[in-house]
Amino acid sequence: MKQNKHLLVTIVCLLVVATFALNAQNYKLPEYTSFKLDNGLTINLMEQHEVPVISVSAILPAGAIYDENKPGLASLTAASLKHGTAGYSKATLDEELDFMGASINTYASKESAGLSSKFASRDKEKVLKMIKELLVSPTFPPDEFEKEKKRLLVRLEQQKESPRGVISIYFDKFFYGDHVYANAIQGNRTSVNILNVEDIRTFFLDNYSPEAAAISVVGDFSSEEMKNILTSLFRDWKPTDKLMEDISARAPEFPRENQVLLVNKEDATETTFLIGAPGISRNNPDFVAIDVINTLFGGRFTSMLNEELRVKTGLTYGAGSNFRSLKNGGSFVISTFTATETTEQAIDKALEVLNNLHSSGLNENSLTSAKNYVKGQFPPQYETTAQLASLLSQMFWYELDSSYINDFESNVDSLDVSKAQELAGKYFPKDQLQFVLIGKALEIRPIAEKYGKVTEIEIKNDLDKSL
Repeated sequence: MKQNKHLLVTIVCLLVVATFALNAQNYKLPEYTSFKLDNGLTINLMEQHEVPVISVSAILPAGAIYDENKPGLASLTAASLKHGTAGYSKATLDEELDFMGASINTYASKESAGLSSKFASRDKEKVLKMIKELLVSPTFPPDEFEKEKKRLLVRLEQQKESPRGVISIYFDKFFYGDHVYANAIQGNRTSVNILNVEDIRTFFLDNYSPEAAAISVVGDFSSEEMKNILTSLFRDWKPTDKLMEDISARAPEFPRENQVLLVNKEDATETTFLIGAPGISRNNPDFVAIDVINTLFGGRFTSMLNEELRVKTGLTYGAGSNFRSLKNGGSFVISTFTATETTEQAIDKALEVLNNLHSSGLNENSLTSAKNYVKGQFPPQYETTAQLASLLSQMFWYELDSSYINDFESNVDSLDVSKAQELAGKYFPKDQLQFVLIGKALEIRPIAEKYGKVTEIEIKNDLDKSL
């Protein structure tokens, strides 16, 4: 009897796993509608009635690439949107959102700025009106701006205590040079310190415009009713007089030889490093296949990199790799950290694993494992209303159609060893590598010189524009 019970439990568990696997294999993008207002604003609507909540994601071209000579301006502008609007003071916004259990968050990234929100369906008209005012008529009170600026300056000071939190900023500046992709999202202490409230008002008027923006709404609502609400709210949003252009479209000029940026942190007891090279744009047709190969190489705990640098040698607590893909380009990086005395050993091991990817890292078993992992991780990324709203924004931004989702499984399955080897050779670099090392320069300078021409700076100073 006991054995039969165990057998029954086992069968049930297998059926659950099989059902999940079948659902994963059959995952398709839920139906949604898309339309444009006369002012150019794109609106995406996707009904999801399982839970009485609604999520909103807005995206527009107002990221750090538009900072020009004022690093941190886009980020500070996005943060300042919530300081009050024509119809709501900051206190009123905070109190009403808290009372409803709703959330509205604003942000700026490298290329774009945006807003995300989640609220109960019954509160849709009230919260959507708030969102409209945040995007269209913020007031930027000077006193709140100064508080926000001080908070940012404190964060910029503190973040240098954690090399892993800032190394990507150093890498982007070193790697992209004078291209706008080099712009640090939060700026630096010198640049932020001289910003004033008129700067953000000007940035807002120049860049927060409907004609290149999208608002995606997912949740428990009627599309017809939601279309009427959003049309009424946003149809009078006036386009900016400034010509909107894709200023990142100019291709970056990448270094043609190995180079090293050594960032001295005098009290460091470990070395944090990135090894990078040109990557891919987000709409690259090989994006899915590259993701599978990178999963095998450095994208999961059981990856080649982590296996060698953590499990076998104990040189680090974690090592990985990723493609940082943007609209018009991107980078590939290997990242990890190690004790100062094992810096050279860890860098050499990372380079060895990269070479092994090309020579012996791909076989049927390892590729099948990576493909199964990627397929298993895929559906859970798009389960909630917030995840789906964000997905629609990303599809708009990178000009992806529904085939990215609907064909994902078949694209993964179609990747064989021969094609994977070809793509690894094409997209995973072997030379012209760029190294960024943060650590105690006195001890690791001779090691850095082994990998290329060295440029040395101090972490306590602001990042030099001349890099």
